[in-house]
Amino acid sequence: GSKGLTVCTFHAMGVRIVRQEAALLGLKPQFSILDATDTTQIIAEMTGNTDKSRAKALQWQISSWKNALIEPGEAAHLANDEISSAAALLYMEYDKTLRAYQGVDFDDLIRLPVKLFDEHPEVRERWQNKLRYLLVDEYQDTNRAQYRLLKLLTGVRGAFTAVGDDDQAIYAWRGADVENLRQLPVDYPKLKVIKLEQNYRSTTRILHAANTVIANNEKLFEKKLWSEHGAGEPVTVVAFQTPEHEAESVVMKLSAHKFEHRTHFKDYAILYRGNHQARLFEQQLRNHKIPYAISGGRSFFENAEIKDLCSYLRLIANEDDDLSFIRSVTVPRRGIGPATIEALGRYATNRKISLFTAVFEEGVAEHVGARQLEGLREFCHFMNRMAHRAPREPAGQVINDLVKAINYEAWLYESCEPREAETKWSNVGDFTGWLGRKGEEDGKTLMDMIQTISLITMLDKDDEELDQVQLATLHASKGLEFKHVFLVGVEEGLLPHQSSIDEDKIEEERRLMYVGITRAQRSLTISYCERRKAGRDVRTCDPSRFIDEMGMDGIRRSDRKSAEPVTKEDAKARIANLRAMLGKPGGAG
Repeated sequence: GSKGLTVCTFHAMGVRIVRQEAALLGLKPQFSILDATDTTQIIAEMTGNTDKSRAKALQWQISSWKNALIEPGEAAHLANDEISSAAALLYMEYDKTLRAYQGVDFDDLIRLPVKLFDEHPEVRERWQNKLRYLLVDEYQDTNRAQYRLLKLLTGVRGAFTAVGDDDQAIYAWRGADVENLRQLPVDYPKLKVIKLEQNYRSTTRILHAANTVIANNEKLFEKKLWSEHGAGEPVTVVAFQTPEHEAESVVMKLSAHKFEHRTHFKDYAILYRGNHQARLFEQQLRNHKIPYAISGGRSFFENAEIKDLCSYLRLIANEDDDLSFIRSVTVPRRGIGPATIEALGRYATNRKISLFTAVFEEGVAEHVGARQLEGLREFCHFMNRMAHRAPREPAGQVINDLVKAINYEAWLYESCEPREAETKWSNVGDFTGWLGRKGEEDGKTLMDMIQTISLITMLDKDDEELDQVQLATLHASKGLEFKHVFLVGVEEGLLPHQSSIDEDKIEEERRLMYVGITRAQRSLTISYCERRKAGRDVRTCDPSRFIDEMGMDGIRRSDRKSAEPVTKEDAKARIANLRAMLGKPGGAG
């Protein structure tokens, strides 16, 4: 049986470890988990800098160091340009600020357990005995800190299985390190490598295209995918004059294909390299009244209204979380403005206490106006009542009461256009409904759920998935599969991306192409544009080198190269299909 089986991400594992060993790390169990938006905001405030892009660059640098297990002291020696030198100076202070908030960032969820296990052998042994056996999936996407955590958890027993595919390593830019795959046979001389070459998803022609493209990369482990699904349709390559033309034709083709083959919308995906490419396809799908969903863009939890509610939840769990205090006390407005917050902040900083604690100190009355102070105390009393209920009552009840009590709906309609307010309010409904359902299913209170919310990007919708076309970036499509795939914008400068051409990182882009091709089960259409607007100019585009790399075998090119002739079988099948559709005898539907 699977009792005692834990299935989770590295970060969720980190939360568990940090929560259970919080005392050793100087944290309380209900610490806050801060996302990239929060940490960028902290850095912007620390540097007194309004320039968001600079704060982002500093945050990215500190994050890269944490993922590589580089401590503040070492960072200074590694800094080699202006941004990294500035980041090195900030790093130590930034960490102190997080601790003052009783907060950790995503990278700490791996870095702190590693530190803990390094410094406390008895804790390490306890966790090693707790987890007798480990299986790590998507191993090629692990970074240095995650590999170190894995090694500390498995110890000398080394009882683990790593499942990975070096041809799908597409997260180097995020610190993922294929070196971890290379290192395995060295660190574990008894390692047994098992190749999984049979593919249960795609037709032979699709796999042939994928194999031929990826053969151009240096290989860690040689492998060749094969399938018992038969040859299937040729992979089609199409050229369009402009992106508008591409979007229009792809959506028309998709519509016609659905009608002819009596499929579902959810059988189709349109995949692209960059988020900006989605817009034209969205317009066309809307024009044709075709339902669609987008993944790989903004996550549900990045919506302002969800972040508002999450700041209330985080403050319920952790009153030291000053960021959440500031956000929740000012939204909806309660007559507490920036000047009040600033005065409260100065007082709290001098006393080395949190904003929440400061509100109830007598001395604060000298710094904050009487009316404002009354508002602040009323807010904190309300939050205390919620914090009392959160670990005791059903999650759905508490969150619904909270949303009602703060008059959030009225505030949305006051501060937004009606249509926007409606969308936001419906998102709030989705969020509270989801919390209620999840609380009931897992028997969890609101308090139990608050911490893990920060690790989720999407609400898990019900299983009977909606019938809609999927639009996704190649990165977001990884791990998914669709009967029919349109891979669009396959041009030099887009896929491979211009920045990777300049920095000589073509192999990573080729792996993205490989991921795109292998999402398709039955049919794959690859398209590119001959001209694209670049600002005010129109530039000529070349088809991606990856198209030629697929070779000609099993490829139907209706762009400029002579195409593989349509076989008699293909033609017969089409006629049979049309006949069946028109209800004529002589063909199977």
